[in-house]
Amino acid sequence: MNRSEVLFERAGKVIPGGVNSPVRAFQAVGGKPRFIASAGGAKMTDADGNVYLDFVGSWGPMILGHSHPAVTEAAVKAAERGLSFGASCEAEVEMAELVCGFVPSVELVRMVNSGTEAVMSALRVARGYTGRDKIVKFEGCYHGHCDSMLVKAGSGVMTGGVPDSAGVPEGCAADTLTAGYNDLESVKKLFAQFPGQIAAVIVEPVAANMGVVTPEEGFLTGLRRICTEEKALLIFDEVITGFRLGLTGAQGYYGVTPDLTTFGKIIGAGMPVGAYGGRREIMEMVAPLGRVYQAGTLSGNPVAMAAGIAGLHILKGDPGIYEKVNRMGDSFRKELKNLVERFQAPCQVTGVGSLSCLFFTKEPVRDYVSAKTSDTEAFGRYFRHMLGRGIYVAPSQFEALFLSAAHTKEDMDRTLSAAEDYFKGQGGSL
Repeated sequence: MNRSEVLFERAGKVIPGGVNSPVRAFQAVGGKPRFIASAGGAKMTDADGNVYLDFVGSWGPMILGHSHPAVTEAAVKAAERGLSFGASCEAEVEMAELVCGFVPSVELVRMVNSGTEAVMSALRVARGYTGRDKIVKFEGCYHGHCDSMLVKAGSGVMTGGVPDSAGVPEGCAADTLTAGYNDLESVKKLFAQFPGQIAAVIVEPVAANMGVVTPEEGFLTGLRRICTEEKALLIFDEVITGFRLGLTGAQGYYGVTPDLTTFGKIIGAGMPVGAYGGRREIMEMVAPLGRVYQAGTLSGNPVAMAAGIAGLHILKGDPGIYEKVNRMGDSFRKELKNLVERFQAPCQVTGVGSLSCLFFTKEPVRDYVSAKTSDTEAFGRYFRHMLGRGIYVAPSQFEALFLSAAHTKEDMDRTLSAAEDYFKGQGGSL
């Protein structure tokens, strides 16, 4: 066995499934997971010394590439001053000022430790502010593993949620209503069915957890209009899109203003960080100002804040970074579509900016139902082919491909060449 296999075997004896996050187990694609030893720029090296061109980027935050010198230096210097204080520090103030300064809809922001915690807290604030209990989410949108968000549609979008995980009481899911992404009528029906009971609508403005599904024209503005009319809050889950599509996130990219926004580890340059924020009057509901309680010993951790501040300053100081990664994403999708058309492959290429996805389905993808028509076995063959060529894409059909400023044209050409070989038949039949 190689070292990754030895580590996986050891891990299986002390960690459920041998992994600390399910997708890492490679169950959706076959084979054994690679254990990563180091990363730099656009590449990762596993425990056996194999080098991979990385398109996962720690699931999004590594927009500058791995181990950016300025970010690493900031984190090391902060660590030398203390790993954690459990008390306020200047860095968390500077981070909050940066987030509020970049994102116009955020007037007050609270730091937490993950995207899941950010979503959980934002939902609590929405309920506390509105005095209502029900939440509308969209089928196929992932908002972390808090109980109320681990639901899928029951018998259609008019029903309440059904727990999608063992260990989640039905009561936790009873107030979660599920609508169809890119389907405003399904949202209107829920408000009609539960008048005056819906606290908020939460949405990934770009659905990047069922592959990458972009909002159709009018969808996000329609949600804004419905929420305003119904006196419910609109929550944008920008754990993926925040500071990736641009400094103002998807809300700036699409010109739609939510009431609350959640952010993830990109604001910590990849360290365990999250945040939620919004209008002042709403966020003033949060303790110690208001009656919505939320706390965390590690929130605003000085090392994570230092790394994130360094990363955000780099993004602020060089607008060309977003221009580069978004242009590279556009070009990559265009060339990948050309390959799909040339080989008449039953695939769809989707994405926006530096987020892309190759769906193995003949059907155009606009929501969870159409995404689920994908041939996951074909994707597994494609994944293994790419991995064998030293290209590490997400080990699941329903995840995004992330570009970073560290990727080069040569990297993209190499990736497209490997994909072309797959379509020619070297990676197995489609």
